[in-house]
Amino acid sequence: MDLPANPFKRAIEAGRLQIGLWSSLASHVTVEILAGAGFDWLVLDCEHAPNEVPMVYAQLQAAAAGGAAHPVVRVPWNDMVAIKRVLDIGAQTLLIPYVETEQQARDAVAFTRYPPKGVRGYAAAPRATRFGRVKDYALRCEEELCVLVQVETRLGLENLEAIARVDGVDGVFIGPGDLSAALGHLGNLRHPEVQAAIEDAIARIHACGKPAGILTPDEALARRYIELGCLFTAVGSDVGILARNAEQLAARFKTPA
Repeated sequence: MDLPANPFKRAIEAGRLQIGLWSSLASHVTVEILAGAGFDWLVLDCEHAPNEVPMVYAQLQAAAAGGAAHPVVRVPWNDMVAIKRVLDIGAQTLLIPYVETEQQARDAVAFTRYPPKGVRGYAAAPRATRFGRVKDYALRCEEELCVLVQVETRLGLENLEAIARVDGVDGVFIGPGDLSAALGHLGNLRHPEVQAAIEDAIARIHACGKPAGILTPDEALARRYIELGCLFTAVGSDVGILARNAEQLAARFKTPA
């Protein structure tokens, strides 16, 4: 059996726009539904969602069954053990939160590589190897692994070029929520200082030759970031879709005609 390809990695390497959706409901059922909705990628969130490894395992299976959207697992932290565990269950693209320095970016890459290139622990036949059926997995897996690092603080912005230029970093994701807090405008993503920082970061990431990514449910902002060259853009979340549409449906029937 051959090493499974990573279409998301190939797409961003080729400069093809990838439109995504955030999945925080921690449900294999919703992931299977969303995987066939037409998005290019889905984030399975383990940082701000009640997701644990067995649940993510089921969500990866559901994504494969549901459609073409590529699953991107956001791990809870830039941690060797957390990263090892999601790689072993078959995740090929990881989003690493709160990366602030070049060394942290180098660590993130090292956690995905086997020795001598990194420190990933070896297992003989995890799901990632199709249970031992991909015979050359350990030698070739990094060809199809995609490491996205998340920059979302003042220090991260100060070190942006050094982070982006790390070999093995495939893309840089701008975290707008924490960035707004770091800049003193908690929750106000439309504040001019926040927007200026985001637009500047997109340009700087591009200047380093790496693709930029972001999340925003604001359609006008999403289209603006895409226009500026943001290549992998998440345009909403399963929680937002469910909550807002449920509210609107209830309101239509409870509001007097």
